[in-house]
Amino acid sequence: MSAPTIVVTGASGMLGGAVATVLRDRGATVRAFQRRPAGLDGIEDVRGSLTEAEDVRRAVKGADAVVHLAAKVSISGPESEYRAINIEGTRNVLDALRANGGGALVNISSPSVAHLGRAIVGLDATPADPSQARGPYARTKAAAELLAMEADGTDGLLVTSVRPHVVWGPGDTQLVGRIVDRARRGRLPLLDDGMALIDTTYVTNAADAIVAAYDRIEAVHGESFVISNGEPRTVRDVFAGWCDAAGVPQPRIHLPGGVARFAGRVIERLWDKRPGHDEPPMTEFLAEQMSTAHWFDQRRTRERLQWTPRVSLDEGNEHLAAWFREHPVV
Repeated sequence: MSAPTIVVTGASGMLGGAVATVLRDRGATVRAFQRRPAGLDGIEDVRGSLTEAEDVRRAVKGADAVVHLAAKVSISGPESEYRAINIEGTRNVLDALRANGGGALVNISSPSVAHLGRAIVGLDATPADPSQARGPYARTKAAAELLAMEADGTDGLLVTSVRPHVVWGPGDTQLVGRIVDRARRGRLPLLDDGMALIDTTYVTNAADAIVAAYDRIEAVHGESFVISNGEPRTVRDVFAGWCDAAGVPQPRIHLPGGVARFAGRVIERLWDKRPGHDEPPMTEFLAEQMSTAHWFDQRRTRERLQWTPRVSLDEGNEHLAAWFREHPVV
């Protein structure tokens, strides 16, 4: 049987690059589709925009499957931009696969699609809810997941959605880099003493789980899965691990969660009125994420995907520290 051709959208990012590399190393023909080159050895770069249907169709033409990671990920900005990329971009991916006569889609979603501002304690993947999800990113990712899952079983499509939770690892600029930078400048707060219990996912484990979802798509299509290391820790301990790995001071600012949520609402309104594209220091969604528990039951995920994490959080912090020794914070 010939090797499958798999398109990975967003392969220039940390997780997308890891997924593309795993698929390549297993012998698949991998195309990386995004706005800038992914620059991965042995992987074809196809440049374009998710918002341009013809670009997406060109990238997906002749492919057997798509792993769709590309998205607008932020905590602020006009909702129209999130809709164009996260919802309409997903629609373009589905239409491109339909033009091929079908195929497999592993849609990368987010646990935030079902986070309604309250604690999540030991739940499985509950339904995506755009009407209740918090913030433009979560709302549009929820709508995109519903759009993708509604297509499952139609027009030759098999679709599953994977929701990796708080993915991090060496070289991570989206999350670890920002946390470390704020801690270095003494601007990283702990809300409610950082005692909220949360799940996180080391990048290697997230990539393995996504590939497992592709491998198992015949059995698991139509299902959504939350992915994590399954090692809940307090926000304080998670931040401490990353700060220690980077050699920067642990956070010393303590704020009540309720105060931070109120401040986040105010700051969001002010940020909407100011020019520029930088992110606000706090939003209501970010305050909720830092002050409410969100950890998940991984039993169904591991059973259905036949997957277990191979890198513990402690091992991940060791890898992170080794990376920072070669790339010191300045």
